Amino acid sequence: MRQYEVIYILNAGLDEEANTALVNKFSDLIANQGGEITKTDIWGKRRLAYEIDDLRDGFYVVLKFKGESAVAKELDRVFRITDGVLRYIIIREDE
Repeated sequence: MRQYEVIYILNAGLDEEANTALVNKFSDLIANQGGEITKTDIWGKRRLAYEIDDLRDGFYVVLKFKGESAVAKELDRVFRITDGVLRYIIIREDE
């Protein structure tokens, strides 16, 4: 299993329950695909470096997990089709 780090930005215009639901959705997806979450760090609402879709703020989440490459590919697919995700990046950490 490889170590991955994911940073994603959610729409800050969503209410707190919707943001929590999305964070749980992505965490459950990793667990259901056979991955293991090692750390979840919720930064909360922060100012974006530049506007994305006319938004100035975003809800930042950093997630570290262990898993196979199929888990990262599925997570990438789900990020692409989920409304409310402004930006994301999945990084494989070297050993």
